[in-house]
Amino acid sequence: MFSFLKNAFTIKDIRQRILFTLFILAVFRLGSHIPVPGVNASAIQTLSQSGLLGLLNTFGGGALQRYSIFAMGVSPYITASIIVQLLQMDIIPKLTEWANQGEVGRRKLNQTTTYTAIVLGFVQAIGISVGFNQLSGLGLVKDPSVATYLTIALVLSAGTMFLIWLGEQITRNGIGNGVSMLIFAGIVAEVPKEIYNYVTTSIVNAGDQLLMNVLILLAVVLVIVALIVIVVLMERAQRRIPIHHSKKASGASHTAHLPLKINSAGVIPVIFASSFITTPQTILGFMNTDTDSAWMQIVVNLFSLQHPLGAIFYTILIIAFAYFYSLVQVNPEKVSENLQKQSAYIPSVRPGHDTELYITNLINRLSGVGAFYLTFIAVMPIAIGLIWNVPMQISLSGTSLLIVVGVAIETAKQIEGRMVKRRYQGFLHE
Repeated sequence: MFSFLKNAFTIKDIRQRILFTLFILAVFRLGSHIPVPGVNASAIQTLSQSGLLGLLNTFGGGALQRYSIFAMGVSPYITASIIVQLLQMDIIPKLTEWANQGEVGRRKLNQTTTYTAIVLGFVQAIGISVGFNQLSGLGLVKDPSVATYLTIALVLSAGTMFLIWLGEQITRNGIGNGVSMLIFAGIVAEVPKEIYNYVTTSIVNAGDQLLMNVLILLAVVLVIVALIVIVVLMERAQRRIPIHHSKKASGASHTAHLPLKINSAGVIPVIFASSFITTPQTILGFMNTDTDSAWMQIVVNLFSLQHPLGAIFYTILIIAFAYFYSLVQVNPEKVSENLQKQSAYIPSVRPGHDTELYITNLINRLSGVGAFYLTFIAVMPIAIGLIWNVPMQISLSGTSLLIVVGVAIETAKQIEGRMVKRRYQGFLHE
């Protein structure tokens, strides 16, 4: 790994891109410490590791706990991207038309995503400000008036749009996908603090339980390393479908293939499932409902990852979203059309509808493996926390692990690709 980075830094273009990316991430970390005017951030610090607050706080690198100008992070943009992507599936004809227009259509879709993110960000900023003020016992907002809430919403929305702009600068002039790199930096920034908190509480002040806590910590580290290895192997695993081209000479070798990842859906199913679980938790906290009634207790358990009922519901959500989003990502109909346009076909499969059905069935079978893998990675840290009584924070959860390892793999691929491209350019110039 170190030799890989060393070789990358010897190339001027890659070195400049890496340094530019680090500079943007430094700006992001600086902005996460600038508080929003008119709020008392200390009022919600006790809530920042529960439910939706913990999820948003981790992705923003602790910005929500400090209620800084980057408190919402890039979550409105992620939500807007998913909404626009789903609406392209013949739901809104205009968006479907743009999706088929190449670069021009992509720019229009990006613009639509940005505008949608602004609206969602403004609404979300008002919602979390009002809700967190209620949860904190009316101690978050110093002057809870309409003008104050609108001002806070404008500041938070502006901070989100600035983060989106920073992400675009990383994508254009840096290394990796900009938005993904910002989420990556937010998660990684929280890990040292949480490890330090665990060590000070469970190791330094352990007393007679010192040896047992040290052994548990070592076991947790080994399990996390094993999970990282599994994630790397599964994220790189793919099924290669052989592709033949009818225009090739009969004696030519057929080396083309259609790669389908085992986990085509990526980390989105886990994020969806986590949001689906944690959002009702936060809403129930806003409502301050009575949990003594039987039906209310069932609802609370259903949206609690610490209860078997909630864990089962969480697993079902991950599996369902994995199957659904895999088909969204690959889109068998579009793949079949592209193969026909290229005069290509899958051996023993008729072009057109039969090819679409073949790819759909194959994706469903692969999604079964991918769903099991995502469920295992997402549930294992929760099980560790319950079995060994270890406070597994969200930055050390399966969701964060999938995001961090996935972004690291994609960034390494991009750096390697630029190194190969540079090598070929040097060969041509010689």
